[in-house]
Amino acid sequence: MRDVVRFVLDGEVRELRDIDPTTTVLNLLRYDLRRTGTKEGCAEGDCGACTVAVGELDGDRVKWRAVNACILFAPMLDGKALKTVESLGGDHPVQTALVEHHGSQCGFCTPGFVMSLWARGREDTPPPVVDSIAGNLCRCTGYGPIIAAAETASEHAEEDPVEVLQAMSRAEPLSLTHGDRRWFAPKALSDLAGLVEAHPDAVVLAGATDVGLWVTKQHRDLKTIISINAVAELKTITDTADAVRIGAGVRYSDALATLAGLHPDLGELMRRLGSVQVRNSGTIGGNIANGSPIGDMPPALIALGSTLVLRKGSATRELPLEDYFLAYGKQDRLVGEFVEAVIVSRPAAGTIYRVFKLSKRFDQDISAVCGGFALTIKDGVVENARIAFGGLAATPKRARACEAALIGKFWTEGTVEAAAPALEQDFQPIDDMRASAAYRLAAAQNLLRKQFAESTGTPVRVLDAEPVHG
Repeated sequence: MRDVVRFVLDGEVRELRDIDPTTTVLNLLRYDLRRTGTKEGCAEGDCGACTVAVGELDGDRVKWRAVNACILFAPMLDGKALKTVESLGGDHPVQTALVEHHGSQCGFCTPGFVMSLWARGREDTPPPVVDSIAGNLCRCTGYGPIIAAAETASEHAEEDPVEVLQAMSRAEPLSLTHGDRRWFAPKALSDLAGLVEAHPDAVVLAGATDVGLWVTKQHRDLKTIISINAVAELKTITDTADAVRIGAGVRYSDALATLAGLHPDLGELMRRLGSVQVRNSGTIGGNIANGSPIGDMPPALIALGSTLVLRKGSATRELPLEDYFLAYGKQDRLVGEFVEAVIVSRPAAGTIYRVFKLSKRFDQDISAVCGGFALTIKDGVVENARIAFGGLAATPKRARACEAALIGKFWTEGTVEAAAPALEQDFQPIDDMRASAAYRLAAAQNLLRKQFAESTGTPVRVLDAEPVHG
């Protein structure tokens, strides 16, 4: 195995030796490479001031992604290309447009906006400007000039280091040691399984959108990290007649089109999940594996009857996704076992499927409540119901008592009103800075009413609730 991190910065191959594997790319840039254009605003992937572009091989070309440098670990650059605001030279069309439209006020956030817009310009089908910069916060509130600049910036052809990255792709797997810290980045699924068994206390790392905060905010000392980013077998999406199998290494941004194809609500949920930068790093498998009660994907996927694939050594097992979450911080994962994939069932014909996300901000915010609903109604009677909520309690969970109160009954407002109180049997709502327990319960009941109202076109009365904290 190899003990040197290699990446390309502005066409030049850089090597990192004896580096602390939990060094962030932001600190590498500012303190080691003296590229101080990249700023630290939040150190948690929220504000976008640290945005850089990372390029990876995609066939015979390089695919560039805007990412947050503040929660990206330096070894994750291995085999990739990197661009910062300094890479553009000061006269790039994006920079020129921002100057001409007075898009920079205090200037602190400007490098991050520049890199988000640069990466947007490299996409085959660029998304709307407002989506591209949803992960970049301007504390001077100067979004109007920035949007105007983005809409007028001309395209700029640039040469990518394809051959260099192709040569790097043939290198040995990465294994780093720095003091008592270890970093492994296997390339084969079997090697990953062996390492996880050999190091059962290791942190299995995907996109670092959560684990990065363990270092930057919680100051945890991570002794051993096993990265799944180089395992190609975990980056595949496989379509079958009745489901889609998504590998644990598939990023949100790479799965968005597939899931949106299953149902528009899944696509809309993912568009609001984090920012472009977060979706370009984070993975659906990682979102599930961490077992967070506020993860948005589990309730949406549980409602569809999705299945989780877990692997230990050469053996795999499958279990319903809702059975994976046992209690706060506790999941049904054996020692030496890791998430290999999630199998997302296609909504059956006639299924009324909806996902609702409630949060303080529309973009890039954690849910106070996220609900997934899948109902089958035949001849006016609820034949089947799968309802799941995240953010409501200590784990993502099915609302089985509520489902039982619906099944076999006519789909009417009276049935819904009789079923709504059953959510009190299903959940013990949490009370925190995002919302009170009372608000969460009332909101969940109102989402059930919303499902009925939208599916039937019938106005309903909603329950008053105290406002969200904040």
